[in-house]
Amino acid sequence: MKVGEVAQLLILTKVTGRGSLEMEIKGGYTSDLLSNVMGQAKPGMIWVTMQGHHNVVAVASLLGLAAVIITGGTKIEADTITKADENELTVFSTNMSSYEVTGKLYALGIINRQ
Repeated sequence: MKVGEVAQLLILTKVTGRGSLEMEIKGGYTSDLLSNVMGQAKPGMIWVTMQGHHNVVAVASLLGLAAVIITGGTKIEADTITKADENELTVFSTNMSSYEVTGKLYALGIINRQ
């Protein structure tokens, strides 16, 4: 499933302008602990978190993640959006909780096969 398809099905708000909606999602990962994501997430995954600061972009870009979904209506810092655009990373926001988003992604067939 592609990033844009997930955004449409989950009714996500795209907060960045330069990331690709055509990237194929290879799995999903949910965590708010950056070091945990760095050690466990794999390239092409979609990351679900409630963190809205610029370090999210650094981690997602380093790992080559497909996109980030920032949950819970968290305020996303302006420099986060700027850095995401510079790195062509797609970032979405939603008022849904991380739990709800993760469940919906799983129901869409986005799972992790390690």
